[in-house]
Amino acid sequence: MTENNDRTVKIKVEDLTLIFGKRKKEALAMLEKGASKEEILKKTKCTVGINKASFEVYEGEVFVVMGLSGSGKSTLIRCLNRLNEPTAGKVFFKDHDITREGNKELMKTRRYEMSMVFQKFGLLPHKTILENAAFGLELRGEPKEEREKKALQALETVGLKGYEEQLPAAMSGGMQQRVGLARALANDSEVLLMDEAFSALDPLIKSDMQDELLQIQEKLQKTIVFITHDLDEAIKLGDRIVIMKDGVIEQIGTAEEILTNPASDYVEAFTEKVDRKTIITAETLMFRKPTLLHLKKDGPMQAIRKMRTISVDVLPVEDEKRVFLGYVWLKDVLKLADKKENSLQSVIRTEVPSVYSHYTVEEMLPLISNHNYPLAVVDEESKRLLGIVTQTSLIIEATRFEREEVKELIEKANDI
Repeated sequence: MTENNDRTVKIKVEDLTLIFGKRKKEALAMLEKGASKEEILKKTKCTVGINKASFEVYEGEVFVVMGLSGSGKSTLIRCLNRLNEPTAGKVFFKDHDITREGNKELMKTRRYEMSMVFQKFGLLPHKTILENAAFGLELRGEPKEEREKKALQALETVGLKGYEEQLPAAMSGGMQQRVGLARALANDSEVLLMDEAFSALDPLIKSDMQDELLQIQEKLQKTIVFITHDLDEAIKLGDRIVIMKDGVIEQIGTAEEILTNPASDYVEAFTEKVDRKTIITAETLMFRKPTLLHLKKDGPMQAIRKMRTISVDVLPVEDEKRVFLGYVWLKDVLKLADKKENSLQSVIRTEVPSVYSHYTVEEMLPLISNHNYPLAVVDEESKRLLGIVTQTSLIIEATRFEREEVKELIEKANDI
C-alpha cells in the first residue's frame, strides 16, 4: 500500500461505521447529521458500535486498540476481517478493499493474510496440541507432512516444544493461549488480530505472555492489531495506541504522546494513574539546540560572553567533530581569563553523565543526585549533543510521583 512517513501502510480504515439493529439506514442518516449515540438509540432502537473510525496501521508495528467495556474496541477489530459486517466505510488491506470482497476472496484473506487470536482460546478438545496448531493449515488443504512441520516450528517459537501430543485439557490457561498463538503463527499470515488475547490469564502468566509476544515480534516483525482494556498492557506492547470511547476514536499516538498531550478530558482521566516516570523520555523533556561552546573556536572570553547573554553559569562543550565533551563552569572560565589563557581544554569537566533520547525519567533521576548540571542528551552513534535536560524539568516531571524521593534528590543536589 502507500508509504506514510517512510513506513508502509498495511491496513487503512476510512470512516468505518457499524450499527447494530434493524433500522440501520435511518440510524446511519441520523449519524451523518450529527445525532448522538443516545439519540439514535432512543429513536431507532439501533446501537452505534463504531462511529466513523479512521486510522492506518503500519507494517511491522504493534497497534493497540484500547478502551473500557462497551467502547467498541472488539467490535472494531472484528470489522477488519469482516467477522462483523461494517455498515459504512472502507477497510483496505494492502491494495484491496476488504469490505468489497466476495465470499471466496474474503475466505482467502482470513486463511492466508489475517490470523486471529481470541480471548477464548478456541482449541479443539479432541485434537492434540500439534493438530490444533496445524488446524488453520488443515483448513487451507495443505498436506499433513507440510502442515505439521510448520506447526512444530510455531510451537517451538512459543516455547511448547515437547508438548505436541498433549490434549488441551492437560494444559494450563497460559499454555493453551500459547497454542492459540502458535496456530496463528503457523499460518504465517502478514497480520495478527489479537482480541483481548491475554485478558483471561492470571497476572503473572499474562506478564509472561506479553514478554513472549514482544520476543516473537522482535524476531518475526508481524503487523499486529491488539485489543485490550488494560492501559499498562497497551503501554507495554503498543508502538502506537488508540483510545476509544462509545465507538469513537478519542486519540491515536504513542504512549508518550498520549500522556504528554491528551486530546480530551476523557483521555487525560483515563491515563492519570499511569506512572509517567517509566514512559516520559529525554526526547520529550530536552531543550533542543542549546547554546554551545566550541572547543576549537571559543576561548574563555567568548565563553563568558555567551554565559552572560543567556544568564547561565554552565555550558556544554563540543569538539571540532561536534562530539559532546562535557561542561565548563563560569567560575573556572573566569580564572582562565585572569591568567589570559586561550583554551578551555583544562577546565572541561568530562566526567559527567550523558543519556540517549529514549532514556526515561525513571532512568535519569538517579543521575542528577550527585551533580548540579544538566543531563546531556547525545546521539547514540555520533555522540553529538541533541539537547539538554535540566534538573528542574526532571524534578517537575517527577514531583507527580514520589515527593519524598524528589525532595531527597533536591537536597543532595543543593549540597554539591
